[in-house]
Amino acid sequence: MERTVLITGCSSGIGRATAEAFLDEEWTVYATARNPADVQTLGEREGCRIASIDVTDPDDVERVVDEMLDETGRIDCLVNNAGYGQIGPVEDVSTDAVEAQFDVNVFGPHRLVRAVLPAMRRREDGTIVNVSSVLGRTVVPGTGVYAASKHALEAMSDALRSEVREFGVDVALVEPGPVDSMFEDRARAELEGLDRSGAYESFYGLYEDYDAVGGGGVGSIPPERVAEEIVNAASATKPAARYPVGPLAKAGEVGRYVPTWLADGVWSLVRKLG
Repeated sequence: MERTVLITGCSSGIGRATAEAFLDEEWTVYATARNPADVQTLGEREGCRIASIDVTDPDDVERVVDEMLDETGRIDCLVNNAGYGQIGPVEDVSTDAVEAQFDVNVFGPHRLVRAVLPAMRRREDGTIVNVSSVLGRTVVPGTGVYAASKHALEAMSDALRSEVREFGVDVALVEPGPVDSMFEDRARAELEGLDRSGAYESFYGLYEDYDAVGGGGVGSIPPERVAEEIVNAASATKPAARYPVGPLAKAGEVGRYVPTWLADGVWSLVRKLG
């Protein structure tokens, strides 16, 4: 039986690796990105169709979902992968930047979910995989806005999972730790674009020191490893609610049970040592 999947954010990293992984499993893949040129080479593979989609544009979302249903008659899986990280102390991040972060990381997945669910409910079958992060269940200083968007995605997914179970639709969260991809470059660019208040130079110093010694690579995993878990979730008869991927993601599972006073104390110590 031919299975179909719609994936957002396929220009690089996790999204591109996920499209490749589904194609290897002989799914019909709709690989999407804001710029279709970024997924042009994916379209050369048999079974892959490419489309332009901006997850912040409701008309774009509706157009692509309608095209997919017209052409295939079904959507077996939706992978909400498109996203980016807004890094920086909460005070230094403008409200406009917070809104932009939520528009992509939370409202975008919500638009896609609403677009695909009617067809999934009619068939009484389908899987929605939302790509979250280890920061969707814990948080570290300087990631408040990004982590807040992923916490919101996790809460929405947890509610949705119970709401659609009776219709034969599954919802799973994939929670990677650091990934070797262009994600970090985008996050760094967002950090550099902040209007610094001057109150948090200790944070910026720690971040720059960490980056200077290649800290971004500590515990990182290849995007193919995340893609493997996404395909596993999509293919499972009864997918797990969560798939933490990588050593830091698994450590984060434990970290969320650390008492708040202890976690705050650790970060105070880190700041002093920095």
